[in-house]
Amino acid sequence: QVQLVESGGGLVQPGGSLSLSCAASGSIFRMGTMAWYRQPPGQQRELVAHFTSDGRTTYARSVWARFTISRDNAKNTVYLAMNSLKPEDTAVYYCNVVAIATAAMSWAQYWGQGTQVTVSS
Repeated sequence: QVQLVESGGGLVQPGGSLSLSCAASGSIFRMGTMAWYRQPPGQQRELVAHFTSDGRTTYARSVWARFTISRDNAKNTVYLAMNSLKPEDTAVYYCNVVAIATAAMSWAQYWGQGTQVTVSS
């Protein structure tokens, strides 16, 4: 019904920057909150940031002032700009959206495939 395709992951040095994008496709009736989660090695998945449909943003304390979430509603795409990266930012990053698919006409949560971000010198 709704597919999310992530891109932009890779290897960066500490202090560097990297930008992720996640494009939603399919028959989408309404898009709600768009968010980024991450799962460091050996740890549980955690919320990085989310951007509600009415314009509110929330960031995890660990990424505050370093990461910026944005969205392009016309393209059904959410972005994550990551600056001043630290080794502890190393994780698989997952896009997550809440949306109403036209066929279902009910709210559902969708996940991207995940993209690896590695911060290392």
